[in-house]
Amino acid sequence: MTTESAATARASTPRILVVGGGYVGMYTALQLQRKLRLKRGEAEIMVVEPQPYMTYQPFLPEAAAGSISPRHVVVPLRRVLDRCRIVVGEVRSVDHDKRVASVVTPATEEEGGGATEIPYDQLVIAPGSVSRILPVPGLADFGIGFKTVEEAIGLRNHVLEQLDIASSTRDAGVREAALTFVFVGGGYAGVEALGELENMARYALRYYHNVRVEDMKWVLVEATDRILPEVGEQLGRYAVRELRGRNVDIRLETRLESCEHRIAVLSDGSRLPTRTVVWTAGVKPAPVLAATGLPLNGRGRLIADATLRVAGHDGVWAAGDAAAVPDLTADREGVLCAPNAQHAVRQAKVLAGNVVAHLRGEPLTEYRHKYAGSVASLGLHEGVALLYGRRFKGYPAWLVHRVYHLSRMPTANRKSKVLAEWILSGLFKREIVSLGSLEHPRAEFEQAAGSGGDGGRPRP
Repeated sequence: MTTESAATARASTPRILVVGGGYVGMYTALQLQRKLRLKRGEAEIMVVEPQPYMTYQPFLPEAAAGSISPRHVVVPLRRVLDRCRIVVGEVRSVDHDKRVASVVTPATEEEGGGATEIPYDQLVIAPGSVSRILPVPGLADFGIGFKTVEEAIGLRNHVLEQLDIASSTRDAGVREAALTFVFVGGGYAGVEALGELENMARYALRYYHNVRVEDMKWVLVEATDRILPEVGEQLGRYAVRELRGRNVDIRLETRLESCEHRIAVLSDGSRLPTRTVVWTAGVKPAPVLAATGLPLNGRGRLIADATLRVAGHDGVWAAGDAAAVPDLTADREGVLCAPNAQHAVRQAKVLAGNVVAHLRGEPLTEYRHKYAGSVASLGLHEGVALLYGRRFKGYPAWLVHRVYHLSRMPTANRKSKVLAEWILSGLFKREIVSLGSLEHPRAEFEQAAGSGGDGGRPRP
């Protein structure tokens, strides 16, 4: 891609640059391509996203547990946004005075050049969030994240590999560390991931003759005094009771202080030998926001008004995790919309409509949506849900969780495949197999080449 001047771009078809292809980015672009007369040159839509797909994160725990195929929790952007221009790359900075964004693509390093400057007329900033990593000793070396489909499948493989290690070792210390799984963070990601993976591991142990369910130790570490605060105190206590009933060790008001040398040291003085530390203790705005020169609030999110325009900057829009949007349905002023999928999907629809209205000189719409509630899975057939003030728990809540998220899954194609997998998983046994070699597909070839399997010829 060659560098184009912003003046030339503005003189022709207006370009809408969407930064990010997650909830907000994909849904905004999808609405824009439906509403705009693209073939008549009303606008051009360009989406820049590091991955060529959107990940539906609420299904990551089920993908990790094997209930859903990994390829069915992602949505190919090029298929869904067939009238948009997709650029697989990362926006590193934005100069809104010049109306250009600096983008690094996979070809940048190959070409040996610098970042590409992409001009725009309207800018939609929706890069989402990244894991908030605290300076815990050993975390960078041994911690496992749970925000991408790659991390979810990697964690599944890792857990099953630990069962293999425990089954084959004669060293009591190695066995204990392999069967101890520590999850840090009692929000949705941590609780749902632990619940699904504990359920999967419990099922898998029926195929291990020398490892019992009682040998496993699952630990949930949460710095506050409760888990799942979004579903309320009562359902949060129920979730604690349910998980403890499955021998999950829940440590409230406790922090992870170190995990060096494969030993998790907690603030209550506990030292847990473990080969698995899963970090789900919160997220933070994507780093690119700090390189935009646009106004940020104290938490690093873009300051936007109720129409989802960035304050004081014409032609810049933001929503989702990246934006601090006022909640007009709140009882008091100053309350912001929670950075969750429920708001993100609805904000994307309003944002797209306002971009179209702006281009056509029509009045803008303010975003307002009263929070409907929250749902969370605790593993197969167990969950909690708070919807419009009504509480559900156990199987009904688990069913509500599945129905709600299936309805929010993009495209009928993906909905049908996920539903089919759920039906088949209810009829047949789980597939319990680790494919850890997928993470290093060339390992066997490299080993063969290095051991003289090439007849002594030099490697290319």
